[in-house]
Amino acid sequence: MADKSSSDEARPLRLVAVGDLLLAAGPRGGTCDRGPAGIFAGVADVLGAGDVVLGNLECTLPGSGATVETEPRVISTPQLVRQIAAAGFTVVSLANNHMFDCLADGFDRLRDLLDEIGVAHFGAGDDLDQAAAPVIIEAKGIRLAFLGVADHRSGTPFFAAPGRWGVAPLDLDRLASQIQELRDEVDHVIVSPHWGEERFLIPSPEQVDQARRLIDAGASMVLGHHPHVLQGLEFRNGRPIIYSLGNFVATDVSYTGGDAIRWNRTERTGCILTASLSPRSVTEVRQSATYDDGVTVRPDASGFGRRRIAKVNRAVRDGVTLARYRREHRWVKTLKPILAHLRWSQLKRFRLGQVKKAFGLLLGSRRAR
Repeated sequence: MADKSSSDEARPLRLVAVGDLLLAAGPRGGTCDRGPAGIFAGVADVLGAGDVVLGNLECTLPGSGATVETEPRVISTPQLVRQIAAAGFTVVSLANNHMFDCLADGFDRLRDLLDEIGVAHFGAGDDLDQAAAPVIIEAKGIRLAFLGVADHRSGTPFFAAPGRWGVAPLDLDRLASQIQELRDEVDHVIVSPHWGEERFLIPSPEQVDQARRLIDAGASMVLGHHPHVLQGLEFRNGRPIIYSLGNFVATDVSYTGGDAIRWNRTERTGCILTASLSPRSVTEVRQSATYDDGVTVRPDASGFGRRRIAKVNRAVRDGVTLARYRREHRWVKTLKPILAHLRWSQLKRFRLGQVKKAFGLLLGSRRAR
């Protein structure tokens, strides 16, 4: 848990923010065994206590039948998407790498449904001006502006441009200028970037520099997502930066060939960030661990999530250097995949030559360290 408090509070606005909402349908358009009580039944009280509730809606709806060629594709159903309004979400970021998995037709259907159910959205649109435009929400007399962007290294295939649909790109100079202009119109600017490397437990030094520059430009909060695991929280000038809120809804994502992405314990552990905002400052920030068991998202009572939050916060507090980031890159991109193949359940499928090759790669990676 991390706290930041001051006494200049008058009528606090409670902002609740979570990470990725991977509302993928099942292989045949089903709901992946999600129970009739709803995906969010276990956290209904926490979400319901928020004046503004934010998440990254990382899915689209089927369009005319056309899709991107690459997999995985995160395609949802109207029934699943409607659950976010029922759970109390008021605003979602659409700036992510799966928003156009069913091209513009799927995006249009999703956007129309969000408008119908009263969930505000930002970060994607019919052209750059629309995608980059903030959504402004007022609650308890406090005005919040939300900006969503995606980094080019996030795997996003469609970036908005003049006359072209897509998600808003992470253009740091443009974003800093937007923040400075918005500070004359609103009390707080909140930036929601889709960035970083998947499954890395620390951000890159470049992300740290970017986040701090956004705060220096006037952003009140930077709330990141995309890595599908938790990354740490830090404060700059009393304003919070959380590099990744992790997966909040971690539905398995099916491939057309029958295989699927199946999330592990770490990837099913997310974070609810609750912040109190006065007209002038962020007066309190709390982190609470969650766990998605495949049916319902609920508070994590096991202690695992609390320890993960403490670990990633400590990693950021200790400082993200290029050397540390390179070690994390080697671990996630090289060593972990090799070790996964060395499990007996995988080894028994391989021929002797493949096993020898895996051991050779492992030894080579160790020498490189």
